[in-house]
Amino acid sequence: MKFIIGNWKMNGTTSDKELLLKSLKNVHTDNKVIICLPFTLLCGNDFGTTIGAQDISEHSNGAYTGDISGQMLTDLDVKYVLVGHSERRLYHNETNQIVKAKATAAIKNNIIPIICVGETADEKNAGRTMSVVKKMVLESVPNSGAYIIAYEPRWAIGANITPTPDEITAVHETIFKTLRGIKKENTPIIYGGSVDAKNAAVIANLDHVDGLLIGRASLKSDTLLPIIKSVK
Repeated sequence: MKFIIGNWKMNGTTSDKELLLKSLKNVHTDNKVIICLPFTLLCGNDFGTTIGAQDISEHSNGAYTGDISGQMLTDLDVKYVLVGHSERRLYHNETNQIVKAKATAAIKNNIIPIICVGETADEKNAGRTMSVVKKMVLESVPNSGAYIIAYEPRWAIGANITPTPDEITAVHETIFKTLRGIKKENTPIIYGGSVDAKNAAVIANLDHVDGLLIGRASLKSDTLLPIIKSVK
């Protein structure tokens, strides 16, 4: 089984959600499809698709205006949540320590965190990809509980640039070995970054790739369904 996880980012309305989820209802796949929606769209899922959130507070409650706690997400029957997405790290200055605290908060509320890691263009060009990714994994994962690691090279997000299969395989192998070192070798490792119907099947079948994290191609059925159907 592979994970196929859509991230809507700051996009979508209720009608957009209903259109997509209705189309997914009749899709037969052995893989696990999860759609991570904005907070405003987490209510009212009568279509059977698993829903995830895009962020979670590291705090359980209190004077944190605008934040959403794990208890609140659990109340909406949310089972998965993205933490440490490259855009959160970039625009909201989220450190590995903050990401670890958020992942820990998710697990405490029986939510599986999808922990995102990945290098910048400068780090890649300096030949630091492996060391950066390894450090991010070790410093971002919680001390216990189940989670998913998503490798998303930050230079590929939204840029229509995809690493070569060899590059993806090398990084995923590094992540696998890092997880094995902390006795978490059974943790799923998924890839995200300019995934579309043309490259999804190839990427999903690489060694140590347990699924895909999909951005804008997950917004509409005519771009998401071909990806789902191509991943065996």
